[in-house]
Amino acid sequence: MKAAFITGHGGNEVVSVGERPLPPRPPGEVRVRLRAATLNQVDLYMRNSGAGIRHQLPQIMGLDGCGVVEEVGPEETRLQPGQRVLVYPGITCGRCEFCLAGQPVLCASMSLLGEHRDGTFAQYLSVPAANLFPVPEHLGDAEAAALGVNHLTAWRMVNTQARLQPHETVLIFGIGGGVSLAALQLARLVGARTVVTSRDDLKLQRALALGAHHAINSQRDDVARQVMALTGGRGVDVVIENVGAAVWDSALRSLVRGGRIVTCGATTGDQPPADLRRVFIRQLQVLGSTLGNPGELAQVLALCQRGLLRPVIDSVYPLDEVHAALTRLESGAQFGKIALHID
Repeated sequence: MKAAFITGHGGNEVVSVGERPLPPRPPGEVRVRLRAATLNQVDLYMRNSGAGIRHQLPQIMGLDGCGVVEEVGPEETRLQPGQRVLVYPGITCGRCEFCLAGQPVLCASMSLLGEHRDGTFAQYLSVPAANLFPVPEHLGDAEAAALGVNHLTAWRMVNTQARLQPHETVLIFGIGGGVSLAALQLARLVGARTVVTSRDDLKLQRALALGAHHAINSQRDDVARQVMALTGGRGVDVVIENVGAAVWDSALRSLVRGGRIVTCGATTGDQPPADLRRVFIRQLQVLGSTLGNPGELAQVLALCQRGLLRPVIDSVYPLDEVHAALTRLESGAQFGKIALHID
């Protein structure tokens, strides 16, 4: 089968498109013929170094995907060949204390597609049946693929971790990135007041058109000062961020007393000043978040089914042009998800 895979670590020179073995289908698993996948920041991380993530080379890239059920075992009754599905990317043990407590996203031995095992930038994938979800018919393949990581991550940040309420104000950094855009969509569905940031005025204009209440150019303006002006000196209830060190100071200074900051990434560095005095004096809550549970993905899909939620797609590249797709992601110029069409 054709796949995009890393053969080492560095730049695009370590990413190859070529033949890889067809994945076996053990009992209990389903083979999927993939149609689309989207790019995530971890794809760049795995290409660049993969440091701290157990993996073997060569390894197929990609966390999320959408495709068609190709082959199932006789024990499978929920999924049928020809059915369109999207992929939940975490393979869990089902037996640790976290799985048994209904929090498989915290599984002590979770393996992630594209990180610990071969991923979705390929024509075929085999995963446990529990990792596949039927796709709402009105969604395109790229849109459906985006839900499995992008919108699931944002859902957990906004609803599970931050517990955002209709009367609250939320500050979302880096609008234009997939998770930030998904967080904006979800915060609007909650009914919260939304403030977004970007260094690009065009992205800010597009975010306002999508329903953001206020937009701040973080290159031109002091974010925390602008937030205080917008909130009458109070600050926001919640900050959603995946940027890391470059925005951490502004994020903390933008919060109301007792406010919550939820982070799921550190693209500009993972060692910002802790500012512990501000954290304990103002009783701020710092919450980490990664991916989400399958049950949370089902909630995301329910919103999509009702026509209330639809991913924003920036661009779609053929699998053969994965280098160009990775370069666009690395540039930060995208507004929405960058996808691969898998022929």
